[in-house]
Amino acid sequence: MADNSHTIPGTLGIDFGTSNSAAAWRTPDGTSRLLALENGATGMPTALFFNTEEHRTHYGRDAMKQYLEGEPGRLLRSLKSLLGTALVQEKTAVHDKLVSYQDIISLFLRRVAHQSQLAFDGKLPERVVLGRPVHFVDEYPERDRDAQNALAAAAKDAGLGEVSFQLEPIAAALDYEQRLERETLVLVVDIGGGTSDFTVVRLGPTHSGKHDRTGDILATSGVHIGGTDFDHRLNVEQVMPLLGYRHIGPSGREVPSSVFFDLSTWHLIQWLYTPKAIAAARGLRTDYSNPQMHQRLLRVLEEREGHRLADAVEQAKIGASSSHGATPIDLHWLERGLDAQITPADLQLQLQALLANVVACAQDCVRLAGVDKPDAIYLTGGSSALTALRDALRQAFPDTPQVEGDLFGGVATGLAYA
Repeated sequence: MADNSHTIPGTLGIDFGTSNSAAAWRTPDGTSRLLALENGATGMPTALFFNTEEHRTHYGRDAMKQYLEGEPGRLLRSLKSLLGTALVQEKTAVHDKLVSYQDIISLFLRRVAHQSQLAFDGKLPERVVLGRPVHFVDEYPERDRDAQNALAAAAKDAGLGEVSFQLEPIAAALDYEQRLERETLVLVVDIGGGTSDFTVVRLGPTHSGKHDRTGDILATSGVHIGGTDFDHRLNVEQVMPLLGYRHIGPSGREVPSSVFFDLSTWHLIQWLYTPKAIAAARGLRTDYSNPQMHQRLLRVLEEREGHRLADAVEQAKIGASSSHGATPIDLHWLERGLDAQITPADLQLQLQALLANVVACAQDCVRLAGVDKPDAIYLTGGSSALTALRDALRQAFPDTPQVEGDLFGGVATGLAYA
């Protein structure tokens, strides 16, 4: 930060996540603590709701509450997924002004900065470290650089100044290291909303004091698969058939599928609310043999309920994983008596291919590190709680204990240590 009169000593770590965000402060004496970002809660959903009637912007849980209660306006989630794509520079109307999605990311980061400042009498720590995935975009280094540059520009516009970056799995490792009493070879598994990232690193009391940790980091890897991809797959397979996905029309052909894939993708849903997109959906009427299915699709789009549908799928996924039993998908608002559910068997079946790719990336990381196996697997990131994922990791690393970290705050805390 350029003006020292507006800063305090220490480091602010910000985990800007696809689904959830967090911030932590490391004091000059070396301790790190999470900061309250929303009504005392340290984690905040990465969501904004623009109330079109009151011209007010809501954030986090409040944004989701406004949307689910039917307030007039627009909900935006999974903005991080736009980084590295041309969409991040696209303009959209917000409170009667045209702004880019990068500007909206800046708006969210400004909120994080403001909430952080409340703990420091209006000031910010002098150093800010932002987390980033191993790959914003798989296999495209130039787009990956563009993604980081766009996030850095958004942070600067948010008043955070010139920020530095640290890989999110390495940040998680630094957080875990604070609890270790002996040297441990750890595979960090960070499964977030948009990416799955891994690092093999040597941790322990004799390493934590080093200024340069390069030699302790044996390998990193990542793949652009995360919790929103799990939600997308479950939405497509468990709910979209009720709206016409794979439905055979009078011509003997399936209803065109692109609308169902976009409607199941958090960061694309808002594009289906435009007059052009709704007109295209209305035009699908002749492709349906069952008009009731078409009416369901139109209701979701015309009443802007796509995010509500996606949230219902996400909650059922969490319920099926944590309860190990069938969990209904709440669709009563769409049509009385409309039933859908997610079971543990559905999670295994529908997520099998995605989880196989995630686990293969973890195995690649261990191979790149040149070790036989890690001493422990450290789990962080909200999507690492998924039972099906932990079972898949247990099959791949049968003799390696799994240690659960702070799923939503560990990366932010580690960034403050970075």
